[in-house]
Amino acid sequence: MNKIQTNHKELTHFDQAGQAHMVDVGNKDVTHRIAKASGVIRMLPETLALVLSGNHRKGDVIGIARIAAIMATKRTADLIPLCHPLALTKVAVEFKTNENTSTIICETRVETFGKTGVEIEALMAVQIGLLTIYDMCKAVDKGMTITDVKLIEKSGGQSGTWIASEQS
Repeated sequence: MNKIQTNHKELTHFDQAGQAHMVDVGNKDVTHRIAKASGVIRMLPETLALVLSGNHRKGDVIGIARIAAIMATKRTADLIPLCHPLALTKVAVEFKTNENTSTIICETRVETFGKTGVEIEALMAVQIGLLTIYDMCKAVDKGMTITDVKLIEKSGGQSGTWIASEQS
């Protein structure tokens, strides 16, 4: 079985026999690597009002979601089987609310100086941050939806800089 290819690039987590493996990054250069990701949770207007008022009986929903998102970046290699454990140098998580659309947007920025990128850590932070909001608010709004989770930008490493708007 040959390596799996798409658009002239190989899926790197498969060996020559098609078996899954952790990519060898031993010969790669250490570079400053940055990844930004985002996602959205949509909820009822009353749910968003409860979150914004700070009167949720479980506490500061956004603050707890921020801590959960940061913690998630540090556990990424434990949850994604072929992901390398990384020494992260920065994790920033921002939540923006939009009362007109009854949404909360999560934006993350993750950095390291290493031999492999931090895209998965940035995406993990978004997912867990938004899932934490869902968990804290599900008693009043089980119909919330998490959408548009995506990588916004990455830089560093052999492949250089990638920006989502350039790929759209």
